[in-house]
Amino acid sequence: MTNSPVLDSGRMAEFREALLSASFTADGLLDLLGPTAYAALARSEAVPALRATRGGSPLETLVRLFLLQRAVPRAAAAAALPTDGLLDGLLADGWLAADGDGLRATVDVRPYADEVAGLPSADAWVVSDLGCAVGGAGGIGSGRTAAGVERRDLVLGVGGASTTLANLTVRRPVREVLDLGSGSGVQALHAARHAQRVTATDLNPRALHFTRLTAALSGFDQVETAEGSLYEPVGDRRFDLIVSNPPFVISPAGRFTYRDGGMAGDELCRSVVRGAAAHLEPGGYCQLLANWQHVKGEDWHDRLAGWVAGTGLDAWVVQREVQDVAQYAELWLRDGGDHRGEEYADRYEEWLDAFEAAGVEGIGFGWITLRASGAAEPVVRIEEWPHPVEQPLGPHIEEWFARQDFLRAHDDAGLLAARYLLADEVVQEQIGDPGSEDPEHVVLRHNRGMRRATKVDTVGAGFVGVCDGTLAAGEIVDAIAQLLGEDRELLRERVPESLRLLTEQGFVEPVR
Repeated sequence: MTNSPVLDSGRMAEFREALLSASFTADGLLDLLGPTAYAALARSEAVPALRATRGGSPLETLVRLFLLQRAVPRAAAAAALPTDGLLDGLLADGWLAADGDGLRATVDVRPYADEVAGLPSADAWVVSDLGCAVGGAGGIGSGRTAAGVERRDLVLGVGGASTTLANLTVRRPVREVLDLGSGSGVQALHAARHAQRVTATDLNPRALHFTRLTAALSGFDQVETAEGSLYEPVGDRRFDLIVSNPPFVISPAGRFTYRDGGMAGDELCRSVVRGAAAHLEPGGYCQLLANWQHVKGEDWHDRLAGWVAGTGLDAWVVQREVQDVAQYAELWLRDGGDHRGEEYADRYEEWLDAFEAAGVEGIGFGWITLRASGAAEPVVRIEEWPHPVEQPLGPHIEEWFARQDFLRAHDDAGLLAARYLLADEVVQEQIGDPGSEDPEHVVLRHNRGMRRATKVDTVGAGFVGVCDGTLAAGEIVDAIAQLLGEDRELLRERVPESLRLLTEQGFVEPVR
């Protein structure tokens, strides 16, 4: 692979041990830099980290070399990479290059806390192109980048979208995972912790090479790669989990492989959704981040429902934010560094012209989770939720789908015959005028997962208050009817509707 390091598995093992020995890990980095400089580094601001790495220790040298992209004295690099032959090997393999009397890194090697729900945190490293740390205000490629590499082919490192998707993903031991559009391999890295085999695909062969570098340096050998667009490289193979942080940006020209899908409008994200059913094992999940168009005269809920219709998959779509077309264009023009060039106004006009021609008034961003439940009547929930949520959310997403199975299998009589537990960290708020004897209404607030809140009446509040798994729901309803002097049968007819809502949203959990 031109202009990128050679992958030597033996050398990677030695390199990994040297990084661990120097505490070049996520925890070690935080301990060295402190919270202020660490947070600034996440924003691609280097000055605080430079001030914190003046001592010349092996860890400080590695931070300057691989994160801050500064040249370091050869003697300092040798002290930080002390294994016999390691320094010369990294030079020969293209990880390092001479810079005057010193050495510099040719790639960004970033410590990464590889966290998977249910497993201990593990040390890992993500390899990406220089100047492509995500999160800075300067735009991709604003600093030194790989010599001779077209900007469209640059490979990004860890960004907010990467960690968002990693936190959303359902984690369970599985046989096969597909990382569709792998980039530098962040999702493949997580998947390798709980999968027997991970297949990473990308249209950019350079990205696949960086995925292999990331996996090898982090000590995983079950990651394989395949070049091509969307599902084409995997043929008719099926997977227990498909994850994708695709190039979802809706742009008038496919200038950057890492972000621009090269299809009209939001067609790329739609294609990922439409193609998932043919590649999921029974019970398998597909999870992706996506952008979608808000088109004049069309409800965005209907648009997303159309993506899922006919797939036979359960779906939960959550819109997290909406930007108007001007905000959206400005965001991605800055990302590409166009705000620094003379063509900025012309490119801005190009984006606005394209949106106007398509009748696009805004762009939504959110999460899509699909599941091959095999149900005759799939559940499709499409909602807007811009509020804070608990992370990682993956376990709560898995529980939501499990509750859909329960609700689908129980009619009203079945719901009343089941027993329920009040979920952890649900609190009750009574709202009314100060000093009044009775509240105007009662709100249940869940402090876990999606952190939802819902109004309930006196019956609902009384019901959840005694859900300890001992009595069937119908028995609780009968007791409330007697206490309030209400008709028992009428109350039994009324309660199942609210019980379905409380169950779906996780305020109560069925005892299975």
